[in-house]
Amino acid sequence: MTDLLILLAVSLAVSAVGWKYFIYFFSLGYGYGVAALAVTMGVMYHNSLSLPTIALLVLLFVFGVRLGTYLFLRERKAAAYRKILYDPSLQQKKPLSVILTVWLFCAVLYVAQVSPVAFRLSNAEQGVAVSETWAWIGAVVVLCGILLEALSDAQKSAAKKRDPKRFVSTGLYRIVRCPNYLGEVVIWTGVVLSGIGAGLVWWQWLIVAIGYIGIVYVMFSGARRLELRQNEVYGNDPEYQAYVKKTPILIPFLPIHSLARYKWLQA
Repeated sequence: MTDLLILLAVSLAVSAVGWKYFIYFFSLGYGYGVAALAVTMGVMYHNSLSLPTIALLVLLFVFGVRLGTYLFLRERKAAAYRKILYDPSLQQKKPLSVILTVWLFCAVLYVAQVSPVAFRLSNAEQGVAVSETWAWIGAVVVLCGILLEALSDAQKSAAKKRDPKRFVSTGLYRIVRCPNYLGEVVIWTGVVLSGIGAGLVWWQWLIVAIGYIGIVYVMFSGARRLELRQNEVYGNDPEYQAYVKKTPILIPFLPIHSLARYKWLQA
C-alpha cells in the first residue's frame, strides 16, 4: 500500500499542472503523469525488472511523452484550443471543490491505469512466482495501441492541414471515426493483460478494474463529445451523414454509429 501512495504522490504532483489551466488535468497531466509513473516504477522496483517489464515501462514512458507533447503543441497551435486557454471571456473560474475533486480523480485514475505493471513488479519483488508470457503479450498489445494512436493523430493533423474545414474520413478514419481513442483502449487493454499470471490478489484486480473501466468510459465519453461537436459543424453535410451511417464511432465492425443519445457518457 505504501508503494501505491508513492505513485499517487507522483501522479498528484504532475497532474497539478491543471491548476494553471483546467484542461491540463486531462492533457499534460495525463500524458506526462503516465510517463512519470513509468519512471517511478522503474526506480522503485529496479530489483525485480525483467525484459518484458522493462519493455512495458519504456512503452508507457514513450506513450506518455508523445501524447503529452502532442496535446501541448495542439493546444498551443489550434485556434479553438488557444481560445479556450487564453480568451479571458471564456475563463470561467471553477469552484475550489471542483478543482480538488478533478485533481484527485485524475491522479487516482492514472495510478489505477498503470497498476497492473506496478503489481506485477511488486509481487515479483516479494517473491511471488510470475509468468513472463502475459507481460510480453501485454507489451505487444501496448505497442500496437501506441502505433495506432500516433498514426491516427498524424493522419488527422495532415488532413486538417489540407482542408481545415472538412471532417477527417481518410486513412484509419475510414475504419472508425475515433481511431485515436481506439488506440487508447488498445493500450490499456495491453496493460491489463500484462497483469495476468503475476499473482494479483482480489483487491489488486479491483484497482485494475477501476482503472480500466475508468479510462474506457473516458474514451467513449470523448467520442460522444466529438460526435456532438461534429454534428453541430457538419450535421447538414450529406457526405458527413453518409460517413456517420457507415462508419462505427469507436470499435471496428461493431455497429455502434452514434453515442449522442447516451447522456450518461459525460466526463
